[in-house]
Amino acid sequence: MERGYKYRIYPNKAQRELIAKTFGCCRFVYNHALDRRKALYEKEGVSLSRTDCNNWCNRELKAQNEWLREVDKFALTNSIYDMDNAYKKFLKEHAGYPKFKSKHNNRQSYTTNFTNGNIAVDFNGDTIKLPKLGKIKAKVHRAFDGVIKNATISCTPSGKYFVSICVDAEIPEFHSAIGVVGIDLGIKDLCTNSDGTKFSGPDLAKLQSRMKRQQRSLSKKSKGSNNYKKQKLRLARLHEKITNIRKDSLHKLSRSLVDENQVIVTESLNVKGMLRNHHLARSISDASWYELARQLEYKSRWHGRKYIKIDTFFASSQVCSNCGHKEQKVKNLAVRSWICPKCSAVHDRDINAAINILREGLRQEGLEIYIGQELPEFKPVDRPTMDDRRISDLRSRAGMKQEAHRL
Repeated sequence: MERGYKYRIYPNKAQRELIAKTFGCCRFVYNHALDRRKALYEKEGVSLSRTDCNNWCNRELKAQNEWLREVDKFALTNSIYDMDNAYKKFLKEHAGYPKFKSKHNNRQSYTTNFTNGNIAVDFNGDTIKLPKLGKIKAKVHRAFDGVIKNATISCTPSGKYFVSICVDAEIPEFHSAIGVVGIDLGIKDLCTNSDGTKFSGPDLAKLQSRMKRQQRSLSKKSKGSNNYKKQKLRLARLHEKITNIRKDSLHKLSRSLVDENQVIVTESLNVKGMLRNHHLARSISDASWYELARQLEYKSRWHGRKYIKIDTFFASSQVCSNCGHKEQKVKNLAVRSWICPKCSAVHDRDINAAINILREGLRQEGLEIYIGQELPEFKPVDRPTMDDRRISDLRSRAGMKQEAHRL
C-alpha cells in the first residue's frame, strides 16, 4: 500500500534557486502543452495523448528553450501528466476545463520519480537526497520501511519547504476493536457519538479576529512594496497556523475513533449545498466535515475497520430512536431537545441522530459485521442532557397534549 511521509526541508540558497527554477519550468511546460493540445484540437480535431505531449516537449520545446534541461526531467514529465489527468477529469468526471497556471499561485510544487537511488532518506543524519538538488537538510521525524516511488517538493505561502515521499510499504497489523459508533456531525459540537460523547472543535475565534486585523492592514499598504510583502508573509503564517490547529484536532479525533471502534458510521453531507446558507457558511467551513470523513475513511481502510456512509436524506434527527416515530417539528434546527409524542422518550437532538445513524448503517451492511454481538439497547434514561425540572416540564406538556387529543 502506498503511503506518504512528509518532512520539512531546509534548502540552502542555491537549492532554493533551483527549486524556484523547477517550479517555473514545470509551469512553462504545463501551459505550453495545454495550449498546443487545445489549439490542435480546435484546428484539426486531433486530441494528443500524454505520450505525444511528452515527446513534443522533449524534441521541440526543449530544443527551443535550452534552459529547460537545467531542471529535473521527471518534474517536467509529471507536469505534462498532470495536465493530461486534468483533461481526463474534465471528460469523465465533468470537472472544470483545465486552466493555465499562474506564477502568482500561493502554493507551488513539483513531483519527481525514483530511479537508481536518486531519492534517499538518511534517518540518522537528518538529510534527504533529491534529484538535481543533492542532499538537503531536513527534519526527519518519522522512519519508514518500504520502496520509495516518488517525491513531491512543495513551498507554502509562508516560505516553508516540504517534501512528501510516497512509499510502497506494508501497513503493520492493528489490534481489533469491539466497539461500534454512529457519528452525527454538527457545528456547535463537531461530532456527537451514539454513546453520548461529544467532541468540540478547536476555538479559533481569537485567531480569526486577529486575521481580520492583519487583512485590513494588508489592504492599506501599497501593492508590491516591501511593507506589503512583509504583511503578506505575516498573514500567510497566521493562515497556516489556523490550518495546522484544525488539522491537528481532526487527526487526533479520527485516530481515537478508529482506535476504539471496529465499525464507524457517518452520514453523507452535501457540504457544497449547505454552504449556500450564508448565515452558516463560515461555521460549516470551519467544521471541516469533509476532511474528518476523509481521514476516517483512509484510516479505517488501513487498519481493517468498517467505515459506512448512509444516505444524505435519511431523517436521522426526526426519528425517535426508541420507538421509530417520525416527528416533523424536529426539522427546525432551533429544537435541540424534544419528547417523542408516542413513547414520551426524552431525546437530545444530536445523540438521537447519532443512534439512528448507527442503526441505519448496520442495517444497510448487515448485522454480521458487528463482530457477532447483539446491538446494544439505547434507553432514553441513558442519555439525558437537561436538568430534571426541564425533563419533567416537557413530559407534563406531552401528557397534556395526549390527553387533549383523546378528548
